[in-house]
Amino acid sequence: MSSPALQPRTRVTRIAQEAVDRARLTVVPRVRTRAPRVPFVTLVSVVLLGGIVGLLLFNTSMQQASFAASALEAEADTLAAREQTLRMELDELRDPQRVATQAQQMGMVIPAAPVFLDLETGRTTGVRTPATREQAINLMPPAPIKPANLAPAPILVEVPATTDPATTDPATTDPSATAEQPAARQRGKNRNR
Repeated sequence: MSSPALQPRTRVTRIAQEAVDRARLTVVPRVRTRAPRVPFVTLVSVVLLGGIVGLLLFNTSMQQASFAASALEAEADTLAAREQTLRMELDELRDPQRVATQAQQMGMVIPAAPVFLDLETGRTTGVRTPATREQAINLMPPAPIKPANLAPAPILVEVPATTDPATTDPATTDPSATAEQPAARQRGKNRNR
């Protein structure tokens, strides 16, 4: 009995052994294949060159934009200053005092008594006589007269005429006359004080 039981076992072990022998891995000689370096170096060079060119173009465009922005800011400042000048001129032209003075210079007068217009009836009430220059209100009253202390009479000092030393002969000039001239100038200065 033991032989039939052994037989299937040996048969299974033999089939297993054969399968193991077939499935066993064997060392295969390694085949070295290198990737070609030329395409890789070319690709890296192209990417690097493209990056540098792109960076230069970006930098150039940023500088141009900066110059354009600074030019526009300068123009905006100039226009703002011009606008301020025009506003000041307009305010000066709209000044009621200036308009009234100019109207008076053109012959217009401000009436002493006002005339009123009733908008419902269209009638005027008040003095209807035309105003004359004598009756008009003076916009620019005369300046007050200054007291004598604030407006003294002018002091006139006569300075004798001097001759050009290059045209005169030194022997003919009077030395006493030249000594009197500085003293006369000093007296004139003392009078002005």
